[in-house]
Order: sequence, then C-alpha cells, then structure tokens
Amino acid sequence: MKSYVVGVGMTRFEKPETREWQYWDMAKEAGGKALDDAGIAYDQVEQVPVGYCFQASTAGQRAVYELGLTGVPVYNVNNNCATGATALMMARQFVEGGLSDCVLALGFEKMARGSLGGGGGGGGGGTGDFAVSPVARHYGIMAARHGFETTPPTAQIFGNAAREHMERYGTTEAQLAAVGAKNHRHSVNNPYAQFQDAYTVDEILAARTVHRPLTKLQCSPTSDGSAAAVVVSERFVERHGLAERAVEIVAQAMTTDTDESFASGSCVDAVGVPMSRQAARQVYERSGLGIEDVDVVELHDCFSINELLTYEALGMCAPGESGKLVESGATTYGGRWVVNPSGGLISKGHPLGATGIAQIAELTWQLRGEAGARQVEGAGVGLAHNIGLGGAAVVTLLRR
Repeated sequence: MKSYVVGVGMTRFEKPETREWQYWDMAKEAGGKALDDAGIAYDQVEQVPVGYCFQASTAGQRAVYELGLTGVPVYNVNNNCATGATALMMARQFVEGGLSDCVLALGFEKMARGSLGGGGGGGGGGTGDFAVSPVARHYGIMAARHGFETTPPTAQIFGNAAREHMERYGTTEAQLAAVGAKNHRHSVNNPYAQFQDAYTVDEILAARTVHRPLTKLQCSPTSDGSAAAVVVSERFVERHGLAERAVEIVAQAMTTDTDESFASGSCVDAVGVPMSRQAARQVYERSGLGIEDVDVVELHDCFSINELLTYEALGMCAPGESGKLVESGATTYGGRWVVNPSGGLISKGHPLGATGIAQIAELTWQLRGEAGARQVEGAGVGLAHNIGLGGAAVVTLLRR
C-alpha cells in the first residue's frame, strides 16, 4: 500500500525565548497549517505520532489537544535529533500497513539557549553524566582518540570528525566553511528560517571558534519551533480528491548503529556515516531509484562536516571528495543537486523534534513547485536525511 504527504505546515524557527509561546502553541500553529494545507479537519485524523526531546512524557497529548479532543491514539516519540523523521516513519507505517488512512505526524521543541551537551535529550546532559549517558559509547570513542576538551560535547565529536577527515583526505577549512556559506545564502529566501543573513566563506572562517575547525556559523543553533505533515493512503487521496496535493513517500529506511560505528575508533563512523550509508542503500534498493535521480536534498547539517560526510554516505561523491564537491557548486542552484534550499539546520534552525518533519515540509513545497524564491527548477524527486547520535538515521525518498 502506498502513502502520501498531502499537507504540511511549520512555524518559523526561532531563537529560544524570542517569542512568548509554549510548545502547544507551536504545535497548534504547525498542525493547523498542515491540516489546512490538506483541506481536512482534525477529526479525520486517526493516529498522531508526536516527536520531541525536551518535554515530559505525554507532552504530545498536551500539544495536539489544542487541535481537538477526538480521543485518537497519540504516541510520544523521542529519538534524539532523528525524532521528527521517526514520527514521520511511524505515520507512514500506520498507513502502509493498512492500520489507518489518515495520520498526522507532528514534531516540536522548546529549547534553552546555549550549546547542547552530550547526553540524553538530543545531546544534553553535560560532561558529568557520560557514564550513564545513552551516547557514552560514542563519546568514549572520541575520548580514546582525541581526549576530552571543555568545548560543547556535540560540537566536539563532530569537530573531531572534521579533523579526521582533514587529516585523511586533505579537506580544508575553507571547504567546511563553504557548506555554511551555501546554507546561509539559501536561507535568505526562507521566511521560516531562524537566520536569514548571507555570509562569505571568509566571514564564516573569521567567526568565533566553537571547536576547531568549526566556527559558530558552521554549527546549528538551538531553536524553538514545530512542523507537521499529514500522511494518508492512496484510498484517502482518491476519496478526497487530493491528487494535486499528494507527494508520494516512495521509500523510507531507518538504521541504527552497527559494529562498524565503533570498530574503527573513528569519530567519522561514531557520528553516523555507516548508519546513513546503510539507510540510503536500503532506500535506493526499495525504490529502484538512485542518487542520480534526485533533484533536491534536505540533509542533516547539524555541523558543516556532517553535510560533507552525508554527501559521501548518500553516494553523491566518493569518500574524501565531498569538500571538492561543495566547492565546485554542485550542491547549490545551477549545480547537480540543490542541497538544503531551506538553509538547513545551520541557518534554518534545529528544534530537534521538528527538524525531520520540517525537511519533509520543504521537500513537499519544492516538489509541488510552491517554494517561491528558493524553488528548485523542475524538482521531481526529493531526498531527506535526518540523523541522531545514539543512534538513528532515517532516509526518505519523495516523488510528486
């Protein structure tokens, strides 16, 4: 059975404490927009997976009760930075498994200002709790090879992955900064983005260092915000005349860590390259499509290095060639693919529970031709990549 996205919505992603709103206000806005986009009422929704990392249990119910009190099952989902895509995957499985015809996937986050730590709750926790942290094994890999510094732990493990990539392949700091420059430039045309300022490579290199070689403008910020998607069956599309709105979820895969994540002792593997590679391979096999068929990509650029690593994991280039790929212009307008037309996590923002669904919202707009000034011309196939330490990687392939 096929599944389709027929409605999407999101709030603007904001710096924490910028607006006087609660997480249920965000969810009401994003969920309401998604329902309006689909042209359906909340009482047609049969199940609701809700993703978040920083609120208490059953916050999902508190959030969606703002949309209606219909008694539908609500599932509270927490899968670190891959939470949003995990909620979407549950919605797709409910539909493709024949359990429901209409499911609302929703994600939100209300975060505190400042850098993420290194334990649960999307990386939060701090240096004192690594012994019991869900990501203790990942940080243990890092500490064994690089030691442990006083910089923010999440930036530290990705920054050390960048150092390894530079040592192994000759990747340059300018190539890393080119990722940030591209994504900040893309966000100028996105009214939902937390930041809408363009920067040159030199300006990004000159910004405050968070953990060498990563500067502030190469790191995703903490953010408040919400996103939602209505996922329905083919039968629902036909019954409600939604063919013009429908974007097919052609294939989707989630993977978690394997021995390969830890055996090498490398931060490159510990931050999820093997998971991403395996998820992409599964999606290509299930869909019969390859990266050569994709036009537009929304990928998890939590740090500039992760965009480069993901190019390689998705098969966009050979290992070690990602720095040259971004530098060549192949991943922006006029190139082979447009990657992160939304501005990505680096510039659009990263409210953990909402991120994966916001990627789907952007791709849905792109494939419908509704992305305005950031529209990718002729976009027919889109790919989303959402990853979280601990670990989970979700790759989703969409087609109009």
